[in-house]
Amino acid sequence: MTESLVIMGVAGCGKSSLGVAVAHATGLALVEGDDFHSPASRAKMSQGIALTDADRDGWLGVLGDQLRAHPEGMVLTCSALKRSYRERLRQAAPGLRFVFLDIPREQSQARVSARAQQHFFSTTLVDSQFATLEDPTGEAGVLRVDALKPLAALQAEVCQWLDEKEQA
Repeated sequence: MTESLVIMGVAGCGKSSLGVAVAHATGLALVEGDDFHSPASRAKMSQGIALTDADRDGWLGVLGDQLRAHPEGMVLTCSALKRSYRERLRQAAPGLRFVFLDIPREQSQARVSARAQQHFFSTTLVDSQFATLEDPTGEAGVLRVDALKPLAALQAEVCQWLDEKEQA
């Protein structure tokens, strides 16, 4: 497999866990999008202030650079909430595919609350994530999965989809 993949969705949907699992199964590098937020953006989010498109602009540029730096393919975890954000990433890596971890608001809130001591993301931002989300279902190169499934089942579903796409 030589294509890149974005594991996307709102906070608490399991992007990091699935990213690790898929990267391990495919042998691709894993890039955690959260690692590339600016200190100012991290501070805003930890204070419960939602990021604007302007805040995300530089971050998306850096993620695009990461995609270009991995021509052999990689797994990127990134919320990619808006179609315009996904299009920007697609420009950096033609053929880029997305796995959309779809999760109900209540479960997202519970997961974000459970990790509050270990992550900079404020629980008060879950609602803004859902308000910003433009559902990618139906876009080319997008697989929607149920984020409440067990991790092993999600990994298998994604890897099967990748294998089918490669053989097509």
